[in-house]
Amino acid sequence: MSFLDVDSSLTGRRWIGPTAGIERQAAALVQSDHLPEALCRILARRGVGPGETAAFLEPRLQDLLPDPRSLLDMETVAARFLRAVRQRERIAIFADYDVDGGSSAALLIDWLRQMGRTATLYVPDRIDEGYGPNVPAMQALGAQHDLIICVDCGTLSHGPVAAAPCDVVILDHHLGSETLPECIGVVNPNRQDETGALAHLCAAAVVFLMLVEANRQMRDEGAKGPDLMAMLDLVALATVADVAPLIGVNRALVRQGLRVMGRRERPGLTALADCARMNTAPAAYHLGFLLGPRVNAGGRIGQADLGARLLASDEPVEARAMAERLDELNTERREIEAEVRAAAMVQAEERGLDAPLVWAAGEGWHPGVVGIVASRLKEATNRPAIVIGMDGDEGKGSGRSVTGVDLGASIQKLAAEGLLIKGGGHKMAAGLTVARDKLEAAMARLSELLEKQGAGSAGPGDLKIDGLLMPGAATPELVDQLEAAGPYGASAPAPRFAFAGQKISFAKRIGDTHLKISFNDGMGKRVEAICFGAYDGPLGPALEQHGGRPFHLAGKLEINDWGGRRNVQLRLEDAAPASDG
Repeated sequence: MSFLDVDSSLTGRRWIGPTAGIERQAAALVQSDHLPEALCRILARRGVGPGETAAFLEPRLQDLLPDPRSLLDMETVAARFLRAVRQRERIAIFADYDVDGGSSAALLIDWLRQMGRTATLYVPDRIDEGYGPNVPAMQALGAQHDLIICVDCGTLSHGPVAAAPCDVVILDHHLGSETLPECIGVVNPNRQDETGALAHLCAAAVVFLMLVEANRQMRDEGAKGPDLMAMLDLVALATVADVAPLIGVNRALVRQGLRVMGRRERPGLTALADCARMNTAPAAYHLGFLLGPRVNAGGRIGQADLGARLLASDEPVEARAMAERLDELNTERREIEAEVRAAAMVQAEERGLDAPLVWAAGEGWHPGVVGIVASRLKEATNRPAIVIGMDGDEGKGSGRSVTGVDLGASIQKLAAEGLLIKGGGHKMAAGLTVARDKLEAAMARLSELLEKQGAGSAGPGDLKIDGLLMPGAATPELVDQLEAAGPYGASAPAPRFAFAGQKISFAKRIGDTHLKISFNDGMGKRVEAICFGAYDGPLGPALEQHGGRPFHLAGKLEINDWGGRRNVQLRLEDAAPASDG
């Protein structure tokens, strides 16, 4: 049964409320832990039981951080790293060009700097070199260095790793194949021979664990390593930006990392936050939507290593210049993305948006934005999406998946079957290179593989609601309590509440596409709401011209600090007419 009997909202979605099991669990938490019902619904959804709320609301990293040695090859890799440090060997860091790769590289550079050592940073060009190690780069780096550390890449790079005329170690999280590259060690929770218990870690978290192990080995020898807790801002940024699930230790890493970031001690992140006009304490939202895209902009359409260099910088003036350049590149990226997204959506609609896989391919589409456009298609359809830029006889593409569908494994299977030139990734995101004459066959086969995993079975119109609230219950205190159950992101969606039968007392268009309203239930308390992009669809016109009719409203609560006062604001996502009775 639909929530509040909303089978088709103004945006055409069916509202789905909590299951009976979640309701029972929430009621048990209210009784046992004496917490607000709205908070208990969120805790129940996260699987928290009676007596477990205190530990969940204040997660301690020391309780949740896994033993680094639980990962294969960890002791060997950390020992080789320390040997290079002690003997002043020449170290090169080969990093991926995204936020996770840049953060991973910056972690190593920061640690080495504090030990009085330096390293050469190498980030491949997305267009000229593509993802991961390549033979010419590894040969050139190997000729000049004693150790190459591959971060956020390398697990599938058998040939390039073998071509390096020096020692190589790999710190990665992308899905591995049945065999691993011949090197000193591969630390990767997604190796085929791993347990999978830490499969949710991003590459920066893997690098962090290696540094924990390195510090431990130094302590065993009577030495002391750098302060790792001060580096958690980089781990938090990478975890959120790489859409790693915010569960278990990831949740603790991000919470602690946000506290570190709030101290504004890292010049690169401070400069970037200022360029992004962040004027509140950092939250997961800022990492995913303000900072992450700017760090990524260099690798997408500009200088590949710019994001990593910014994150690693310890010079405020230099950091400011790089942050401003990344901000400019991000603006350019948005313009390019908008063109590709419009064309891709038209193409995807022609194929049908209800298939297990939504995909589009176009001539000359910029490789740096196809991943973002795939994300937009995924969000619009609730289906895995692939977007490919064609150039000559082949195309390079990126894919994004939905919860419960392992895209990386399916892409890897396609490559093994010969339908792709190459491909790999992880559950939620993947990259591929495909020959033009195999494009249609590859996408048909991928759709078939994803359908077997259940892709396409979820309705694109379902909006999940966590419960009903009265306007009087929407207080700053409640928002603070809900934030304590965060941070929210992948595998931990932010709470969404409905307000039933509300009267709109004020409605005003803001800019070209946004809408601001005030609403109440006739009991005195008024709530402000903002709906971004309301006039891109039916929400804006319908609510602005409400004619006094009541509406059910759904969205996420947040604090608006405008004017120095803390007021609750609803970020409105959907609405449906309510009966006057």
